[in-house]
Amino acid sequence: FGPQAADRGVTLALDLPSELPRVVADWRRVSQVLGNLLTNALRHTPQGGCVTLSAAVVSTPAKGAEGRCVQVAVSDTGAGIPPQDLPYVFERFWRGDKSRSRAGGGTGLGLAIAKQLVEVHGGTIEAHSAPGEGSTFTFTLPVSPRAE
Repeated sequence: FGPQAADRGVTLALDLPSELPRVVADWRRVSQVLGNLLTNALRHTPQGGCVTLSAAVVSTPAKGAEGRCVQVAVSDTGAGIPPQDLPYVFERFWRGDKSRSRAGGGTGLGLAIAKQLVEVHGGTIEAHSAPGEGSTFTFTLPVSPRAE
């Protein structure tokens, strides 16, 4: 995604620990989720802005003793998502920018597919945003029991 960021005049930053535990996942599908989130972040970040990919180990109490997950976040310094739109971002065919057509910027399926892929892997995905402050999309994947 470096060339796409450079073409748009956007900084692409990584905030990754030196080591992360293994997760049980289909790397192609996780790459698809990351690709969608990074593409969206680059699309909605103005020139001079920044998109950051980060990861960390988190605990998820709802998952009991097996509650360790790797949390991946894609944050941008774009315009943000209006609060009234935030609950709908993972719905099929929903587009925040009503002026965007399928020909000019997607089908409105990317985030819905990303959600489905993350959930099939036993993880969660969510979005946080505030107008004028950018957006952060995070997803979790359970740590492999063999990684303990």
